[in-house]
Amino acid sequence: MAASTSLTAKQRRLRAEIAAHEMWANCDDPAAHTAPARDAFLERFERKVDPDGVLSPEERARRAKHARTAYMKRLALASSKARAAKGAARRANRDATRSGAPTALVSDASVDGGGLA
Repeated sequence: MAASTSLTAKQRRLRAEIAAHEMWANCDDPAAHTAPARDAFLERFERKVDPDGVLSPEERARRAKHARTAYMKRLALASSKARAAKGAARRANRDATRSGAPTALVSDASVDGGGLA
């Protein structure tokens, strides 16, 4: 296949999707295949709550669980804000169109969903 620079973004995405489906079609144990990434993700929270490794394994696990939950809640909040902003932009565009006033449409890509501070 030609170099990546000669492909459009849509073609690169399609090529990546093909590769992913090929990989999963040939994977005997998906859970084992993704285990290293999952372990690294979970270890991240243990390192966050106990960077010096001084806590007992039970306490580290308890705190890491709360850190993970907080992380997921932040993601949910950012997602909720993004959906609300997108909906507000769509309603504003719809209302402006109905009133007959000229409007500059707001694309989905320009709506800021909020950060994950």
